[in-house]
Amino acid sequence: MLAIYRREMGSFFTSGVAYVFLAVFWLVSGIFFYNTVILAGNADTSSLFQSMFIIVLFLIPILTMKLISEEKKNKTDQGLLTAPISLWDIVLGKYFAALTLYIIAESIIFVYAFIINYLGDVIWPSLLGNYFAMLFLGAAFIAVGLFISSLTENQMASAVVCLVVLVVIYLSENLVASFENGNFAKRLVYKAVSNIAFYSRYVEFTRGVFSLPSVLFFVSTAFIFNFLTVKGLEKRRWS
Repeated sequence: MLAIYRREMGSFFTSGVAYVFLAVFWLVSGIFFYNTVILAGNADTSSLFQSMFIIVLFLIPILTMKLISEEKKNKTDQGLLTAPISLWDIVLGKYFAALTLYIIAESIIFVYAFIINYLGDVIWPSLLGNYFAMLFLGAAFIAVGLFISSLTENQMASAVVCLVVLVVIYLSENLVASFENGNFAKRLVYKAVSNIAFYSRYVEFTRGVFSLPSVLFFVSTAFIFNFLTVKGLEKRRWS
């Protein structure tokens, strides 16, 4: 797994994906930080972290689009699949490389904390809670993006499909909002969608609520999609 991890980390920087991802992440998050904290003149970061959900949603497809699709396009996937390593090593090596780059990006929050210190006292429990909420959200979204990347050899198709899927996930609760007061079947659909709504679970953290079920939800989502990626590669290995 470590060999795959080092290979992917190197690939991120040699291909320029890392620089684009980090630059855009830091630029857009900086704009949100300026508008929601600096201009407001307070140390409340709840609005900032609610906005960060949108940044993560749009940038994760860029981060994950080449993870496996590039291997398929360059026909290097067969060599990888026949190598004497487990499929879990391959998937987790790629997954943790993407997650590492994501953690580097979101660690800009600690620079913002240093700036906030000049505006007032930094509320560290809230800030750290939000930091880890972003980490769990990113971990789940990266797993989704990795799975989608394993389905195609076209990087742009992978990015577009991943973006569409994440946008649908983001809007899912709003799409069924009218079902809340409908008949039994509609209320059942609303309840089911609400239970798997990413945004509602994420916003809980931005409001200072630490929810263990939400943590387990994000971790379980990451595991499920990594498992699906492994199964997809397993099918390809023996086809």
